[in-house]
Amino acid sequence: MRKFPRPVVVLSQCLELAPCRYDGERIPFPFLRKLAAHVELRPVCPEVEIGLGVPRDPIRVIERGGERTLLQPATGRDLTRAMRRFAEKFLGGLGGADGFILKSRSPSCGIGDVKRYAGAEAAKPIGKGAGFFAEEALARFPGLAVEDEARLGNPLIRERFLTRLFALARFRAVKERPSAAALARFQEANRLLLLARHKREAKALEKIAANRKRRPLPEAMEEYERHLHAALARPARRASAADVLRQSVGAAGSPLRPSERARFLRAIERYREGRAPLSAALRPLRDWIGRDETLAGQTLFSPFPPDLEDTGGESAIA
Repeated sequence: MRKFPRPVVVLSQCLELAPCRYDGERIPFPFLRKLAAHVELRPVCPEVEIGLGVPRDPIRVIERGGERTLLQPATGRDLTRAMRRFAEKFLGGLGGADGFILKSRSPSCGIGDVKRYAGAEAAKPIGKGAGFFAEEALARFPGLAVEDEARLGNPLIRERFLTRLFALARFRAVKERPSAAALARFQEANRLLLLARHKREAKALEKIAANRKRRPLPEAMEEYERHLHAALARPARRASAADVLRQSVGAAGSPLRPSERARFLRAIERYREGRAPLSAALRPLRDWIGRDETLAGQTLFSPFPPDLEDTGGESAIA
């Protein structure tokens, strides 16, 4: 059985863990109950950390003349400087992290759906964007897996997030004990997964890992990480994923019987045409890859712990 790393995930504390939302509520987040067994959580409530109580008067993002402030309309308090100082301190001392799960629509934690107003008493928003804490997190860690609890309710988005999260955690383990051999092993294990997501970046990663120019390891690792982030940031296209899976069947050779090969190729074609989820194509192959050592070691077929899979949803690399 494959051994999975434990990703480090920064989590908005009001999600499932603590009743620290502005109204004193804790937000149910059933997915976290499964995820928590496989990750290391770093919970945080930025609003509590800057001294706001529970419950508390709501805060909002004000935008005037291109400048944004964080205000508490009921008290008139300007919390902009306090929130920015906290975000810089917390994120600056975070160390290794692989992803964030943040509260949607929160003026501190929302990643893109936070309402912005022209004034403290304005009734209608003038736009949307990231909250103050989330904005700093996205700027400091542009390559990490970042989502909110609302979007993670979508099985496709959830599986994309998990695939990216666990891939980043695997690479962080390489960075913690760097060596040319460890980088080469990572590249080989993730070769098909990377090809399915971004062929151009996958080819660049293969060249960097081979390091035929004999560059210093730190330089090669830094360049590899940049390209890895680019590869993981873009979901795979159906045609690309289908091509990679067809190639994997060819690589299996004798372990697949003719009837099994035909069944698998039919499933791949249904996926490519948009008539079936990729999970339907992967499911039979998982039963067969144990016969082939090369395929068995590929993370494409098991990118994250099986009990986090959504059997009714789209595949992780779709």
